[in-house]
Amino acid sequence: MKKTLLSLVVGLSCALSSSLSHAEDLLQVYDIATANDPTVLKAKAQADAQKYAQDQALGVLLPQLGFQMSYTDVNSEGPSSQQNDSTGYTMFESDTDTFQRSISLNQTIFNMASWQGLSIAEKRAMQASTQYEQQKQTLIVRIAEGYFNVLSALDSLEFVQAEKRAIERQLEQTKQRYEVGLTAITDVHEARAQFDRAVADEIIAGNAVETARETLRTITGKYHAKLDKLNTETFSTVKPTQNTNDFIEIAKAKNLDLQVAKSAVDIAKDQIDLAKAGHYPTLNLNATYSDSLADSAGRQHAPRSDRTSVGLTLDVPIYTGGQTVAATDQARANFVASSEDMEAAMRNMTRSVITSYNQVVSDVATYRALEQAVVSAESALQATEAGFDVGTRTIVDVLVSTQNLYNAKRNLADIRYRYVLSSLRLKQAAGTLSRTDLEAINQGLIEG
Repeated sequence: MKKTLLSLVVGLSCALSSSLSHAEDLLQVYDIATANDPTVLKAKAQADAQKYAQDQALGVLLPQLGFQMSYTDVNSEGPSSQQNDSTGYTMFESDTDTFQRSISLNQTIFNMASWQGLSIAEKRAMQASTQYEQQKQTLIVRIAEGYFNVLSALDSLEFVQAEKRAIERQLEQTKQRYEVGLTAITDVHEARAQFDRAVADEIIAGNAVETARETLRTITGKYHAKLDKLNTETFSTVKPTQNTNDFIEIAKAKNLDLQVAKSAVDIAKDQIDLAKAGHYPTLNLNATYSDSLADSAGRQHAPRSDRTSVGLTLDVPIYTGGQTVAATDQARANFVASSEDMEAAMRNMTRSVITSYNQVVSDVATYRALEQAVVSAESALQATEAGFDVGTRTIVDVLVSTQNLYNAKRNLADIRYRYVLSSLRLKQAAGTLSRTDLEAINQGLIEG
C-alpha cells in the first residue's frame, strides 16, 4: 500500500513538473493574447456596437406598432336637482367604469434623412469591422515583437554569461602567469576590470529578460516563464520574390489602414447627403383603431364606441433659418478633410511598404555578413590566444578579441529576430498578414 501511494505521489510530481516546465510556442502565446488583449477586445466590442447601431437605423424605417390601454373608475355622490317634500334635496350616487384601448401603426413612406442614416450606419459598421481586423493584424506583430524580444534578451544573457566565463578563465590564466613571472600585474588588473564589467553586464541582461517578459504579459495577461526558441540550425533568410511596386499594388487593395480611411471618405460623402435631406419633405402613414366602454351602475347595456382613423402626414420644410445650408457646407468641409486623411494614408502606406521591403532586403544581406563575422571573430580570437601564449600579444588583445566574438554572436542572433519581424511588417503593410504567417514561423521553433 505504501509503495502504491509513493508511486502515485512520484507520478503526480513528475506530471506537475513536466507541466510547469513545458515551453509555450508562438501560436499558443498568440491564441492567449487573442482572448485577453484589451486593445483587440475593445475593437471587437466597438465593431459589435456599430452593428447594433445599424440595426437601430434600420428599425427607424420599419413599421412602428403600439398598443395602449386604460381603465378609469369614477365614483360620485351628492344632492340631486330634485327635491323631496320631507327632507329637501335627495342624494344621488353613481359608479362609472371606463375601459379604453387603442392600437396605432406608424410607417415611414419617405424620409431621406432616415435612409441616409441607414447608409451611414452600414458604412460605420463596415469601418468598425475593418478596424477590428486591423487590430488583429497589429496584434500579430505585437505578439511576435514581444515573443522575440524575450528570446533576444535570453540570448543576450546567455552570451554575457558565456563571455564572463571566458574572461574568468583568462583572469585565472593571467594570475598564474603573473605568479611565475610571465606577465605583469597590469595584465591581471586588465583582466579583472573586464571580468567586473561582465558581471555588471550579466545583471543588466538579467533585468532585461524580466522586462521583456513583463512587456509580453501586458499583451497576454499571463507570465510566460519558458518559450520555444528559434531553431538556428534550420533558420534561413529569403529575399522577397516581388518588388516594391508589386507590394504597393497589393496594398492598395488590402492595406487595412487605407481601407479605414476610404470608409471615412464614404461616410463623409453620405453625411453631405444627410445634411441635404433637410430640404426634402417627409411623408408618414398613421393608422389608429380605438374603442371604449363606459359601464355605469344600474345600466343594463353599457355604451360602447370605437374609432378607426387612417391618414398621411406630409411635412415640408420651407425655411429653417439657414441651418440646412450651413450643415451641408460643414459636411462638405468634413468630406475634404477625410479625403486629405485618405491621401495621407496612401502616402504612409507607400512609405511603409517601401521601408519594410528595404529592411527585409537589408536584413538578408546583413545576416550573411554577420555569419561570416562570427567565423572571422572566432579565428581572430584563436590567433590572439596563440599569440598571447608565445608572448607576441597581450591580455588586452585577448580580452578585446573575446568581446568582439560575443558581440558578433549577439548581433547574429538579433538579426534573425529582426528579419522575422521585418517580414511580418512587410506583410502587414501589404495587408496580407494573417495567422498563417505565424504558423510558418512557429514551424521554425524548437523547445527551449
